[in-house]
Amino acid sequence: MAAVPEIQSKLFPNLFQPLTIRGTRIKNRIMSSGHDTYLPQHGLVSDAYIAYQEARARGGTGLIVTQVAGIHDTARYTSHLIMATSDTCIPGYRRLADACHRHGATVVSQLFHPGREIIESANGLLAVAYAPSAVPNERFHVMPRALDPAMIRQIVDGYAAGAKRMQKAGLDGVEFVASHGYLPSQFLSPKTNKRTDAYGGSVENRARFLQECLQAMRDATGEDFIIGMRLSLDENDDLVGIEPNDWLQAVPLLDGLVDYYSVTCGTSASLGAAVHITAPMAYKAAYVAPYSARLKQHTHVPVFVTGRINQPHEADMLIAKGEADLCGMTRALICDPDMPAKAQDGRTDDIRACIACNQACIGHFHKGLSISCIQHPETGRELEFGTHIRTETKKTVMVIGGGPGGMKAAAIAATRGHDVTVYEASAQLGGQALLAQLLPARAEFGGIITNLARECDAAGVKIKLKTPVDRHLLDALRPDAVILATGAIPYVPTFEADDSVQILTPWDILTKQVKARGNVVVADWKSDWIGPGIAQKLAQEGHCVRIAVNAPTFGEALPLYVRDTLAATMHKMQIAITLYARLFGADQRIAYFQHTTSNEPILFEDVDTLVLSTGHQPRADLAVTLKDLNIPFQMIGDVLAPRTAEEAVYEGMCAGRNV
Repeated sequence: MAAVPEIQSKLFPNLFQPLTIRGTRIKNRIMSSGHDTYLPQHGLVSDAYIAYQEARARGGTGLIVTQVAGIHDTARYTSHLIMATSDTCIPGYRRLADACHRHGATVVSQLFHPGREIIESANGLLAVAYAPSAVPNERFHVMPRALDPAMIRQIVDGYAAGAKRMQKAGLDGVEFVASHGYLPSQFLSPKTNKRTDAYGGSVENRARFLQECLQAMRDATGEDFIIGMRLSLDENDDLVGIEPNDWLQAVPLLDGLVDYYSVTCGTSASLGAAVHITAPMAYKAAYVAPYSARLKQHTHVPVFVTGRINQPHEADMLIAKGEADLCGMTRALICDPDMPAKAQDGRTDDIRACIACNQACIGHFHKGLSISCIQHPETGRELEFGTHIRTETKKTVMVIGGGPGGMKAAAIAATRGHDVTVYEASAQLGGQALLAQLLPARAEFGGIITNLARECDAAGVKIKLKTPVDRHLLDALRPDAVILATGAIPYVPTFEADDSVQILTPWDILTKQVKARGNVVVADWKSDWIGPGIAQKLAQEGHCVRIAVNAPTFGEALPLYVRDTLAATMHKMQIAITLYARLFGADQRIAYFQHTTSNEPILFEDVDTLVLSTGHQPRADLAVTLKDLNIPFQMIGDVLAPRTAEEAVYEGMCAGRNV
């Protein structure tokens, strides 16, 4: 590993202390934990994945844990899994290790078997899953086959062979994934292990598989190779999940076999507990720390923790309090790969903080797409957008609209050397994000405004607020280029209604222009977070609220863990949800809907207010003016087509590069 100069941080004295494990020196206490990216190709490390991880190493991350690598053919829980079952994986891992080592990062690979937690197969057929016992999985509706002793031996040998391959590739260690209800956890849990042989019954027997895997990896690699273990100390599901005491009884049995524990919580086995795999913004920062603090009382090896640790001051405090020895800050690094270097230099205002929206990180994974970030679309696209090249011809650029897309466009264009001014008609930057942050449990979404405004400031963008743009101003200024980012307004569909039912949009409620009356029905056309957010807000204010969703599933457009967290809240608040519901009309205090498959009527009686969460329409009037004046322009975000902040920011980045 390349020598790295010692640079301490007065602002974060604990976070930038080195940590030595098995003779390997980790330069700071910041970890990018193992997470799926969909960047590997054909079961192997790809150039795109190397570029992705190198960006985090270059930005100062101390420990990079690469995504799961399957150790047996039955470990293929998705079609994109990296496989460590043959030597063909070694060259890619060697290039990955070399790339990260050049920047002083320590590199560890996760080794993995999901057991019964099988999501998909490569060919569309349902896979055969294996587990300690034939206990079904609730989330994926998988009934596994019980492992026989011969296959257990193959899997143990697979862990050993995978570890040896990682060592040959030049990695510093491996991480045994026993978290989130995967195979090692399934062996340890009495709820999933019903065996009567040497692997079942007592905690000593249920821990035997873990001991054998860890010992086999150590025997295959020797004493100077790190072997860590990731575990969910609490799987957060009383019926299907492992409990803390199961792990606390097992940890002494693993003494001498594990060099560190990486603590998280939750399980893949149920919808409610799976949200902890990548907890959305409804969960408070660093909420997993009590679990790592508890485990530290039962072991002498370093204990790491992950779970919504978004800012360096949070991580530094956890280490100072002795609740963890190293902090996983994965989404923080997805959002800002340079976060460690900025923190170490004291440039905290420049850190682009993760808002835990889950949309382009885990949300992309669940759609089978490569990882990215709604605030930093360069993430996952490092080979294409890793560098924004300076312009050879400086232009005056007018960005019309100061929402997320407009701000991103302005920041990129100015970074490239253009003279950029943002014209915003209102008194604040932010666009619809200003409204989004007003919904329950969505306040953190406002961070996208703070982060992008800081990018604009750092790039030298000029901001003109309370400055609407019209034909006269465009004709007077005659900019070299315009980026049109004027967004959208609520779409109100045409339907029959009388004065007995008050008709409002979410904007009316959030801007407090009008107060909702009495019993409320929310017409949720998009099945995103706006309708449920409005429903929760009005229920909190004392209204009886029902929501009619024009989709087969509540929250269909949302990242899964955001959807399931919202669904839990809606259930607790007793907000009734009706699916397959198309708005038809309203009169005599009745809201009429139509079932979208049967065409039968759905009636909501005693309705005082109907809230139309029915999407948006572009605010594109200036496009005609720009064409008339023959001023070159690009349209981005909702003015092009109403979608989400992710598309707006991505298109803003592209527009800033193209101008």
